[in-house]
Amino acid sequence: MATYDVLIIGAGPGGYVAAEEAARLGKKVAVVEKKAIGGTCLNVGCIPSKAYLQHSHWLLSMQKAAEYGITANLDGIDFKKLVSRKDQVISGLQGGIHAAFKALKIDYYEGEAIFDKARTFIVNGEKISGKDVILATGSHPFIPPINGIDTAAYLTTDSFFELKTLPQKLVIIGGGVIAIELAFAMKPLGVDVTVIEVAPQILLTEDEAARAVIRSKLEALGVRIFEGALIEKVTADSVILKGDGAQEFDQLLVATGRKPNTELAQEMGLTLTERGFVKVDDYYETSLPNVYAIGDLTESYMLAHVASMEGIKAVKAICRKAEDPVDALGVPRSLYTSPEVASFGLSEEEAKEKGYDVVVEQLPFSYNGRALAAAEPEGFVKIISERRYHLLLGAVIVGEHATDLLQQLILLRQAEGTLDQVADTIFAHPTISELIQEVAKRIVQ
Repeated sequence: MATYDVLIIGAGPGGYVAAEEAARLGKKVAVVEKKAIGGTCLNVGCIPSKAYLQHSHWLLSMQKAAEYGITANLDGIDFKKLVSRKDQVISGLQGGIHAAFKALKIDYYEGEAIFDKARTFIVNGEKISGKDVILATGSHPFIPPINGIDTAAYLTTDSFFELKTLPQKLVIIGGGVIAIELAFAMKPLGVDVTVIEVAPQILLTEDEAARAVIRSKLEALGVRIFEGALIEKVTADSVILKGDGAQEFDQLLVATGRKPNTELAQEMGLTLTERGFVKVDDYYETSLPNVYAIGDLTESYMLAHVASMEGIKAVKAICRKAEDPVDALGVPRSLYTSPEVASFGLSEEEAKEKGYDVVVEQLPFSYNGRALAAAEPEGFVKIISERRYHLLLGAVIVGEHATDLLQQLILLRQAEGTLDQVADTIFAHPTISELIQEVAKRIVQ
C-alpha cells in the first residue's frame, strides 16, 4: 500500500493547486481524479465557456467595426473549428498541470477513489492512504423537479460543450451567471436563444444597475427573456410556459445551479451542514481529524479561484503554517458577458446594514476617453466606501475588461489602503483605469 503525506481526492482547481502547494512545502503528495484533470472549471466550465465567449466577441467586434467604416464579409461559421480550438485550449492547460505534477514529483491516479477505512482508499484495485487527506470532489449540475423534464434530451453545463453542431433553437432554463454567459456565447453565432427564469429577474446575485445593463444588451442581441416564468411542463421539443405558450427548441440547456459531490464525504462519516455541504472549521478541517474539505464541498462561493485559495490554506494548516480562512468580502465575482460585470465586497445595502456611514459614487464608461476611443462606452464604475476614513467596502465595474480592472481595487483592500491613495496615484493616460481614480476623487473630496 502506498502512503502519502498528503492525499488529495479531486484534481480540479482546488485539488491540483493544493497538491502543488503541498509538494513545494516538502510533502509527498498524490492526487486522485476519476474524470479529467483540471476538474469542472477547466473541462466543462470556466475555460470552454470563455473560449466560446471569445468567438462571439470576435463576431460582435466585426459588427461594431462595420458601424464605423471597416467592413468584412462573413462567409460562414465553422463550428467544428471553434470546438477544435476549445479542445486545444483545454488540452494545453491539462498538459501544463501534468507537467507541473511531474516536476514536483506528485503522483497522479486516474480512477475513482473508493473509501476503505480511516484515510485509506482503493483506486483501480490499489490501496493508497494519506497522513492527511484533502477532499476536493467538486459539484454536479442541479436539475429541478420540472414536470416532464425527463421527456427531453436536455443538456447540462457539464454536457453542453460536447455539442459538435450549433443548435438552431436553444432554450436555457435558468437565469444565473452560467446561463447568461452561454446565452451571450451562442446568440452572436446565429443561434436563436431563449432564457427562462422562474425568479423575478435574471442575475439576482448581481448589482441592480449591472443587471439592467446586461438585460438591455441581451434584448438588443435578440435574446428572448422570460422572468418570473411558470413552467407548466417540458416536452421533447418545447418548454410550455403558463401565459406565454410553448418555447420550442432543438436543444434544451438546464443551467439552474450546482450541488456538492458529498457521496464520498458521507461514506467517510463526515458531518454536513444544514444546506448539505461538508462542515469545516477555519482551517478547512472536517469533523474527522486530518481530513480536510475545500472548494464546492464547502459552504462558500462556488468559484475556481476560491477553491484554489482554500486548497492553499488547507495545506498551510497541514504544514502548521495556518492562515485565516478565505475572506468572502475579498473574493472577485465575475460575469464574462459583453460588457463584463465584476464585483466584490459589500453592496450599498449590506454596508448600511452593518452600520457604516456609507458613501457611494459612480461614473459611466462614457465619461472616459479611452472607452470612447475604443467605442466601448457601455458600463460604469461604482465604489462603495465609508465616509470618515474612505475605506473601500466594495465595488462594481461593468464594462470591457471589468474583471481585470476590479483587481486593482481588491489589491488596495488587501493592502489595507484607502481611496485617498487611489486619488493621489498617477494613472497612465488614456486608460480606463483613470475612471476608477475619478470615482475615488469624488469620494475623498
